[in-house]
Amino acid sequence: MNLSNLKPAKGSIKPRKRIGRGTGSGLGGTSTRGHKGQKSRSGYSRKIGFEGGQMPIQRRLPKYGFKNINRVEYKAINLDTLQHLADSQHLTKIGVNELVDAGFVSSKHLVKILAKGTLTSALEVTAHAFSKTAEEAITKAGGTTTIKR
Repeated sequence: MNLSNLKPAKGSIKPRKRIGRGTGSGLGGTSTRGHKGQKSRSGYSRKIGFEGGQMPIQRRLPKYGFKNINRVEYKAINLDTLQHLADSQHLTKIGVNELVDAGFVSSKHLVKILAKGTLTSALEVTAHAFSKTAEEAITKAGGTTTIKR
């Protein structure tokens, strides 16, 4: 066997339907579009959300809510994650770069340290933000916190 004698599986290739080529072809007349109506006409394309003239759902439902354009979104990292990372890689300093290298965050994310879990080793942690309880837990374990700007 070589590339010159490869063929598609039997029955997998079908001839294209040639519609609108006269009644003798069996696919003339209405050309598989049915009789009359909007969809049978040439150039038909339906707008997104069109419901046949009925008021579309995106116009029936009211607008509500508010999106704060000044919101700062942080990627949350817990203390138990920091402890696991410190144990597995024998680290005493953990910054955003170490979290990126470990695959916890992307370099585009802002990192906030939260207090879920326990911290047993003294770590120097650098992040964009800390919760109060996380900051207390890190200093209680003998570590330091630094806010990255």
